[in-house]
Amino acid sequence: MKKTLAIVAVVSGLALTATAGQPGLTELVQVLPRDAISAIDDPRFESVAEADRHLADNELMIGLVGDTEQRAYSTWQLDSHEIVNDVFEGRPIAVTW
Repeated sequence: MKKTLAIVAVVSGLALTATAGQPGLTELVQVLPRDAISAIDDPRFESVAEADRHLADNELMIGLVGDTEQRAYSTWQLDSHEIVNDVFEGRPIAVTW
């Protein structure tokens, strides 16, 4: 009976699988079509008071703190988008999850 190993990482919609008991036998499988997960290109931010109304106290965030700006990106929202294209302190950035 053949067993397939669990997928450890998915990169650019491609996954590498191997058949147990047959070292070196691999197959590249496309899981998602290219650009299937849309990026957030025009992020909108809320004040802390507004966010406190609907975010849990233990919400996991990705934070940026600069000289003149602070940002928090919700990983809950990044679960379905994975990338935010933004401008932080005048510099273009990509936040990934």
